[in-house]
Amino acid sequence: MKYLIVGLGNIGEGYKDTRHNIGFTVLDAMATASNISFSDKRYGAICKISYKGRDLLLLKPSTFMNLSGNAVSYWLKKENIPIENLLVIVDDLALPPGSIRLRSKGNDGGHNGLAHINSILGTNEYARIRIGIGSSFHKGAQINFVLGKWGVEEKKFMDDRTSIVINMIRSFAFSGVELTMTAYNKIGKVVPPVDPPTP
Repeated sequence: MKYLIVGLGNIGEGYKDTRHNIGFTVLDAMATASNISFSDKRYGAICKISYKGRDLLLLKPSTFMNLSGNAVSYWLKKENIPIENLLVIVDDLALPPGSIRLRSKGNDGGHNGLAHINSILGTNEYARIRIGIGSSFHKGAQINFVLGKWGVEEKKFMDDRTSIVINMIRSFAFSGVELTMTAYNKIGKVVPPVDPPTP
């Protein structure tokens, strides 16, 4: 069985380790843990990981966030992967920093990447892992916040949380979305305090 695991983010060194790129960060960590490198392909960077008889295709779209649906649609069709085997990893302003929540479907929550995927696929009925980045910014400063780098303590904390997300991805492929939600969403809510982000 094949699965498409998509981490949302923006390409380019300037976006590395920013809050909006948490999807890229998770997939980079997962590939590193498996000693596998990404290759540049059409619409994104790709690598394949095998896990307990499942083939996981990790995708970091090169379309930039607001056109993520183009990459997702292309690779679903190319690899003949059903939408129930799609999992998207995305940042979420509405959740506290480090909070992790898996859902089997849902609206875009104001996230441009999810909005474009929903539009291109014509449905919002696919699994997604939302990773909280919090909303510690003043009015009008949202763009600077989401495109800002993690603070030192934030980065350490988020690196620890990344290992939980990787386990969730593996569980999704092996056990399915419902069992994974039951097993991990409660764990994902346990959020110790972290230092506030740098302005």
